[in-house]
Amino acid sequence: MALDMLGEFEAFATVARKRSFVAAARSLGRSPSSLTRAVQALEESVGVKLFNRSSNAVSLTEAGECLLPHACKMLDLQREADEDLAGLSGLAYGWIRLSAPEMLGNGVLPRLIAQYCERYPDVNVDVIFTDETIDPAKSKLDFSIRGSFPQSSDLIGFPLWSYSRYLYASPGYLERRGMPDSIEALEAHSLILHTAPRILKEWNFRSEQQAISIRVHPKFRFTSGVAVFQAALAGVGIARLADWVAEPEVEAGRLLRVCPEYTLTSSGGESPQMHAVYPAGNLPLRVKSLLQVIHDFGENLDRNPLYR
Repeated sequence: MALDMLGEFEAFATVARKRSFVAAARSLGRSPSSLTRAVQALEESVGVKLFNRSSNAVSLTEAGECLLPHACKMLDLQREADEDLAGLSGLAYGWIRLSAPEMLGNGVLPRLIAQYCERYPDVNVDVIFTDETIDPAKSKLDFSIRGSFPQSSDLIGFPLWSYSRYLYASPGYLERRGMPDSIEALEAHSLILHTAPRILKEWNFRSEQQAISIRVHPKFRFTSGVAVFQAALAGVGIARLADWVAEPEVEAGRLLRVCPEYTLTSSGGESPQMHAVYPAGNLPLRVKSLLQVIHDFGENLDRNPLYR
């Protein structure tokens, strides 16, 4: 069987899983027309029709149902072979392209990339730091790191670490304005709102005793998470921050928790998760290795009592 059929098998298996050429193309970061050509080439090679196509649905023919498990086995074998060959000498090379929230550029990710490149010196890394949501398939990225709540999509999720959000302010601000004694008292304070990737109209609070939501009337709105963090340190107002970002500043005496018995959650009460998303398909060794380095950093955070 020709090696170029592996690409056709990937197209075929992805269309079969997604039941759509458009959705399959999106998950693979390819155009629908290229997937159509790949499937047509495979059908010509095997001599049978693999899909029933209509204007609004794609389904496998009997021949397609028969071929699918064999195609998946071939793709698994390819992945195992790639991993075994790369693992012989621990080699990884080429470019990794990713996006990440700006806050990860504030020391964390550059340090992890430096650590990673000591082991894999032949890998080049291209990072887009932005708080906007980027689709890695559309932007031709290996993966995107996101810092909120995982969303249902065609992308594959890779958990990095869970965390909690609290309100924080500088000692100087609280000395001038006083410490709020309740959630309702926040209305009289200068609130700093992070407006990317979207503007939140409400903050949802949970304690052991109750859940409460307030409509946010910010004095300051910033698209940058780093700016929100720096504004809180500068005494501008009260900000919603991740514990893994803010607690080291609490320990250093530069920030204090406000209404410390409350965490900020989703409307359903969930805490956020730092996670990566990537299109369906095989991840090269270089990409999997970098994700593992970031994941290991998150595991160390989870073991730190500072963030519990």
